[in-house]
Amino acid sequence: MSSSDIFIGETIGTAVLILLGGGVCAAVTLKSSKARNAGWLAITFGWGFAVLTGAYLAGGVSGAHLNPAVTVGLAIQGGTEWGNVPLYLGSQLLGAMIGALLVWAVYYGQFHAHLTDPEIVGTKSTDEGMVDQTAAPKAGPVLGIFSTGPEIRNGVQNVVTEIIATVVLVLAILTQGLNDKGNGLGVLGALITALVVVGIGLSLGGPTGYAINPVRDLGPRIVHALLPLPNKGGSDWGYAWVPIVGPLVGGALAGGLYNLAFA
Repeated sequence: MSSSDIFIGETIGTAVLILLGGGVCAAVTLKSSKARNAGWLAITFGWGFAVLTGAYLAGGVSGAHLNPAVTVGLAIQGGTEWGNVPLYLGSQLLGAMIGALLVWAVYYGQFHAHLTDPEIVGTKSTDEGMVDQTAAPKAGPVLGIFSTGPEIRNGVQNVVTEIIATVVLVLAILTQGLNDKGNGLGVLGALITALVVVGIGLSLGGPTGYAINPVRDLGPRIVHALLPLPNKGGSDWGYAWVPIVGPLVGGALAGGLYNLAFA
């Protein structure tokens, strides 16, 4: 597997993953979307299909890690060379940022309609019928489209939740027997992984929104911070460490557990 294979496969695969995953979040969130308020089931299955599509596209090129936690787990398990890890991680982060930009492009009109709606951003009309821009908008009214956040903000609980959920994901991938020393998931492996992601979302996603992937959260969060969106609110950088540290620790633990129990 060449460096160009890793770069191309991980960049494109992760971009598609975030495009479809972020896209379902935008569809459910934005006021002018036909899918608004479709709910948590739509989000969990949308992310599952996003994983399926990204993994299928990249599987034969780069191995379809699409996630630094998976890359770290495979490196500890022995299926990926440590020398390739930085290239995997950099390509995944780039792909995640591209995917987030594509979500913005697809929902460009909806973002602006949503974020200029007084009902959404917390502004109010004056007696003259003008919008009072002095009213403070709600914090992060569209941040959830780009990145995750906890329902109850407790750093220890939040990071433990991400660790446990990521161990489930990475261990499920490692034990499929379809990774062939990091050379890629088969079609069945991609489907199994997608279903595992749906299961994690339904069962373990409630507390934090189940990032289970550092670049899935960091790349779009960077894009959110940079995009010129009106009334978009903050990017919540104080929480950003949780969906980075938790999945990386979870991936490492899964790799070690695989070596202890299954190798």
